[in-house]
Amino acid sequence: MTTTSPAPATTDDRTPAVPALAPSPRAAALRTLLRNRLAVAAFAFVALIVICALFAPLIAPADPDAQDLLARLQPPAWMHGGSDAHLLGTDQLGRDLLSRVIYGTRVSLLVGAGAALLAGVIGTVVGLASGYFGGWPDRILMRLADVQLAFPAILLALAIVGFLGSGLWYVILVLGITGWVSYARVVRSEVLSLRSRDFITEAHAIGVGHTAIMRRHLLPNVMAPLATIGTLHVAAAVVAEASLSYLGLGVPKETVTWGSMLADGQLYLGTSWWVAVFPGVALMLTSLAVNITGDALRDVADPKAYRR
Repeated sequence: MTTTSPAPATTDDRTPAVPALAPSPRAAALRTLLRNRLAVAAFAFVALIVICALFAPLIAPADPDAQDLLARLQPPAWMHGGSDAHLLGTDQLGRDLLSRVIYGTRVSLLVGAGAALLAGVIGTVVGLASGYFGGWPDRILMRLADVQLAFPAILLALAIVGFLGSGLWYVILVLGITGWVSYARVVRSEVLSLRSRDFITEAHAIGVGHTAIMRRHLLPNVMAPLATIGTLHVAAAVVAEASLSYLGLGVPKETVTWGSMLADGQLYLGTSWWVAVFPGVALMLTSLAVNITGDALRDVADPKAYRR
């Protein structure tokens, strides 16, 4: 009688595969944005504008206020009669247009960033108070917002500038005062959805004060939409400053701005188009790039759009 020995036990050397970790929604959003050539180009252009504003004296080929009447209304370098000394031509006083466009970035970005910051501070405070306390503070603050929305922003800005006077800081103040409503409404809506959450209830239960709750718990949760609105407001403030300067109610004429360059060049559109076209193109591209950047920041701040 033969007995069969049991087959030797076989061991499986294969180790179970470790499931790959899914990328975070924010990382997925960032990768998608990097594949968006338009967004990358907008970021690059905004970075270029910032560099021009910070290092204008080093980048500009000439003094933006230096006049040369013998070279007035000289066309761009690639046109007949142009010169390599003035790549974008000269204006009616013989001033180098490229240098003036570069120096114009300083006022535009300063006004845009300053107005967005001021409006953001006012709107955030109003939105936090309105959404957190509710009741009569909410009704009063939102009615003030409705009253301001009833007036066209540019007309309200013209009225305030006419009363206070022109000047760089006055323009920033005016555009900040007229732009806080959008911040306040967004912050209020976010706070209304947050104030009933468990972490706010627990903060109340352990005796945390109202100011501390708004500063430590509510404000960090509304920073993402605030960044998006702030970026878009920078573009709107740049255009508004150019409009006020074009009308002669913005920054004084002695300061180089794209709006004042447009005002000077409108008289020469039929004969020397470059005097108005180049600052206009700079204004348009800057506003477009900042708006695209704001849209990209909104996509990063709202990764739910990528959870498909």
